[in-house]
Amino acid sequence: MSTNLLGSPFLLKNVLTTSPYNNNKLSIFTIKACLHSSRTKTPNPNKSQIDDHVYNYTKYCTPNFPDHVSQTPISEKELKNTKNGGILDDFEKEGVLDLWFKMQDEARFDVEQEPILENYYKNSILVQDCMESALAYHLSLKLSNSSLPSYALFELFMGVFIEDQELIFDVTDDLRAVKERDPACVSYVHCFLNFKGFLACQAHRIAHRLWSKGRKIVSLVIQNRVCEVFAVDIHPGAKIGSGILLDHATGVVIGETAVIGNNVSILHNVTLGGTGKVCGDRHPKIGDGVLIGAGTCVLGNVRIEDGAKIGAGSVVLMEVPARTTAVGNPARLIGGKENPIKLDKIPSLTMDHTSHMSDWSDYVI
Repeated sequence: MSTNLLGSPFLLKNVLTTSPYNNNKLSIFTIKACLHSSRTKTPNPNKSQIDDHVYNYTKYCTPNFPDHVSQTPISEKELKNTKNGGILDDFEKEGVLDLWFKMQDEARFDVEQEPILENYYKNSILVQDCMESALAYHLSLKLSNSSLPSYALFELFMGVFIEDQELIFDVTDDLRAVKERDPACVSYVHCFLNFKGFLACQAHRIAHRLWSKGRKIVSLVIQNRVCEVFAVDIHPGAKIGSGILLDHATGVVIGETAVIGNNVSILHNVTLGGTGKVCGDRHPKIGDGVLIGAGTCVLGNVRIEDGAKIGAGSVVLMEVPARTTAVGNPARLIGGKENPIKLDKIPSLTMDHTSHMSDWSDYVI
């Protein structure tokens, strides 16, 4: 069977497989190219065509891992449909497929420029059937170790994507956020494969879904592996919106009861933590459009309102009003508490860290 899957139309078909290492059934979708190979032979009217399709998926279309073992297909009676009929329903109008195809084009271009990366791009992007499987594959390789095999993580991650079909919207929003706000990001595929802030955020999204379903042990294991691999520590209980940029991301710590809104930009060494003396709801609440500079600590159950900006190195212990700038240790509002200067643009989108600095300090070199 040809391995050239680029540009092939997607077939919205779900397949269940079982693993000898996991008793839970996992839904995995196939693509038209996989099913085509099973239809090239004359069909046997006495044999289930579904079983042939499942067999050809497990034989040809499951990503290859160094530690992968064969999987046993199950019968047609065990097949279950995902909600809305298929994982790709409504995705095209949201631009997910367009972005995925663009990433594949970028991957081909990169391979032309650097042939040494051919296998890397091929396995990570070019032979993958969709963005979900590519992300599950890439994260599973990144987070696996000798006792946590990549194929097991892949199945776990794909199960989350299939159960929560809207998760991919958050992934694409994050991709666009990085590309638009970070001048160091040269392409979508560059971010997808190499930006650890993006990868850590997507791993957290998966862990959070598992946490919300009561699978706390495995979600904590994912948190630990993300911390070890990416140096980003996000508790799986934290709630994070879409359009998130974790720029550089090294040293970012986000506590269990933290809440982060949409279109937020956070730089490295930022802590959204507790004060150390409160139980229960004890972590910050970050509104939409907030920019948090490098080395900042926001401690306690305090709110940073929509469109606010926190200067680098600040320590925030109290609420920051919307569209204001807080700087310092302890942080103070630029313009004063009674009449703070209001920002006229969304700071997380402009990524402007130094505006109104002269209103706060006469520091010069």
